[in-house]
Amino acid sequence: MSGLDTHRVMPSQEIAIDALEPFLFLNHHGPQVYPANNRGLPFGPHPHKGFETVTFIVAGDIVHTDSTGYNSKIEAGGIQWMTAGKGIIHSENSSKEFLKNGGNVEILQLWVNLPAKFKNVDPAYIGLQNKDIPHLVLDGGKVILDAVSGTWEDEKAAIQSLADIHLATISFEKEGKYDINIPENRTVLFYLISGQLIVNGEKIDKLNLVEFDDQEGTIQIEATEKSLLLTGHALPNNEPVVAQGPFVMNTRQEIQEAYADYQEGKFGRWSH
Repeated sequence: MSGLDTHRVMPSQEIAIDALEPFLFLNHHGPQVYPANNRGLPFGPHPHKGFETVTFIVAGDIVHTDSTGYNSKIEAGGIQWMTAGKGIIHSENSSKEFLKNGGNVEILQLWVNLPAKFKNVDPAYIGLQNKDIPHLVLDGGKVILDAVSGTWEDEKAAIQSLADIHLATISFEKEGKYDINIPENRTVLFYLISGQLIVNGEKIDKLNLVEFDDQEGTIQIEATEKSLLLTGHALPNNEPVVAQGPFVMNTRQEIQEAYADYQEGKFGRWSH
């Protein structure tokens, strides 16, 4: 096993870190198969400050551990939502069962920026199994929308975020159709994890991030094959974005302060 296969969706040479703000960063790990007696995921203890991480477990599992005392194993179909806020240390590893037996791995991690007023909130973590997420059955069962955060189809999702972030994963059977109505001035996140879609009349293949303007409108979607989509929308913060390593703040000075706080142990102690 040579390591974890990773597709960096954003930022990239074409997409600046603040181009889809507050959505800053998206990594797509896998899909791949780990053998028995593997080393698991390579995300040992590391700090974060100033934003939120949302992790979607498509296949496999993740054991989240952090400096506030949380320890949480989330399996396929579940999500982990961590508010780093004023600072946290966490690790993301595979379970003992996965290390022993191996299996399929596919994980997406999204970084969502926090506005300045929330960058120093207390850190928090929510881990939800698949059964804890509302599953909206649409288009006669050809479309299943997992309502992760915000509101979808006038129903509250599993999480109500600090900054009104609406996120969902949507699975399509072939010929499944779904329209998303986007309010004005909101940034759209639209990443096709697998399959193929027709989006507003244009064919979109897997592993593609689609960009939209911020005008009010409807995104019309039809699946040409079985597909899985990560999508959502949010208001941009319209604040400076300064990102360095594991920290996202508004100024260089705040980045330097974040490093100093971490080194001084203000993110909590790692005692696991």
